[in-house]
Amino acid sequence: MARTNRMRRGLCCVIGLGVVVGLGRWTLVSAGQGRGGQDPAADPFRGVATPAGLQPNLFPIRASGVSTGPVREATVRFLASLTDVQRSITTYPVDDTEWRKWNNVHRYARQGVSFKDMTPAQRERAFDVMRAGMSARGFQKSRDVMKLNGYLADFMNNYDEYGEYLYHLTVMGAPSGTLPWGWQLDGHHLIVNYFVLGDQVVMTPTFMGSEPVIATTGQYAGTKVLQEEQDRGLAFMRSLAPEAQKAATIQTTKTANNALGQAFRDNLTLDFAGVRASALLPAQQEHLLSVIKEYVDNMDEGHARVRMAEVRQHLPETWFAWIGSTGNDDAFYYRIHSPVILIEFDHQTPVALPGPRVPGKVHIHSVVRTPNGNDYGKDLLRQHYEQHKNDPKHGHSQER
Repeated sequence: MARTNRMRRGLCCVIGLGVVVGLGRWTLVSAGQGRGGQDPAADPFRGVATPAGLQPNLFPIRASGVSTGPVREATVRFLASLTDVQRSITTYPVDDTEWRKWNNVHRYARQGVSFKDMTPAQRERAFDVMRAGMSARGFQKSRDVMKLNGYLADFMNNYDEYGEYLYHLTVMGAPSGTLPWGWQLDGHHLIVNYFVLGDQVVMTPTFMGSEPVIATTGQYAGTKVLQEEQDRGLAFMRSLAPEAQKAATIQTTKTANNALGQAFRDNLTLDFAGVRASALLPAQQEHLLSVIKEYVDNMDEGHARVRMAEVRQHLPETWFAWIGSTGNDDAFYYRIHSPVILIEFDHQTPVALPGPRVPGKVHIHSVVRTPNGNDYGKDLLRQHYEQHKNDPKHGHSQER
C-alpha cells in the first residue's frame, strides 16, 4: 500500500551549512556533526558514530534469556482489535523507513492509528503493548508525558496541536517469536522505538520531554516528568572533584538548546567529550551507572538488566560531558556517551509557554540512542538478513 509522505511543518534543515531551523528558531550546530534532517529514503542509515567511524561487532545476535512473549501477545491483541482500515495504516514492513520518520515536535503529520481515534477498548490494548514492553516506571513516565501534553492543550486552549491522546502507534513486521518485528510510539515529546528479534530487544531511539514538566492546576495537577533525570545528573556533576568537573565541562554557560541526537539525527557524527569514566574513582563510576540506569530502567526489568550489563562492560570507554553551571536554578545539559549508549538531557528554550526565550527548567528534552549502528535494532536486523539471505522461509526483502 502506498504511504503518504509526512508533512514537516515547522521543521526543516539546512545540513550543508550546519544550521538547523525549527519552529521559527535558529539553533547553530557544528558543521559536519551529522547528516540528519534529510528524508531517510535519501539518507541511508549508518547510525551514530565518532569521527573514527563505526565500531563493529558490538551487538551480536544471542539469547538474552528474557522472554518477549508478553509484548508479542499484547501486540497481536492490539492489532486484532483494529478495523481493517486502521490496521492498514498502522502496519509496515520490519525494514521500512517509517522507523526513522519520528519527530518530537508537535506540528507534524504522523502515521499509524492515534490514541485519539481509538475506541476505549482499543486504547487499552495499545497501552497494554507499552506496559508489556516497558517497566511500570517507564510506562508511567510515558503516560505522564502524554498527560502533560494534555495539560498544555488546556493551558494554550489549543486542542488541534496538543492533547493527551495525540500519539500514534505503528507496528513494523508481524509479531513473532523468531522473526524480527517491532513497534513505534510517535508524538509530541514522546517517541519509543521498540525492536524485537527472538528474545533480544532494542528500545532506541527513545525520546522523552515536556513543556512544562510539572502541571500545577486542573485535571492533570501534580503530574511531573524528568525530575529524577535532572536531579541525578546534577548530583553526579556536583559529586565530582573540581578537576573532574573542569574536565567534564565543555561549555560554562548555557545560552541555547544543545541536544544533538534528536529527530532526523540517525547519522550523527559525535566525538567523545568531557571526562572519561576510567579517570574516576570506583564510587563515582557507580554513581554514573546509576544515572544511566534511570534511563535504561524504562525498559522491562529483564531487558533493562541485560542492557545495563552491556553498558557496564563498556564503562571504561564511557564519557560524561556538561554544559552550564551547577546552581539550583541553573539550566544545564549533560551527555553520557559510550560505544553502546548515548544519553542526552537538555534544558530547552520555551516554545509554547510565556517567559524569557532562554533555556530553563520548564522545558526539557531527553534522548537515548544506541550508537554504532544499532538504533532501531538495525545491526541485529542486518546480521539476521545475512544469516538467512538464502533461506526461502524468511523471504526477506532488501533492507531499506
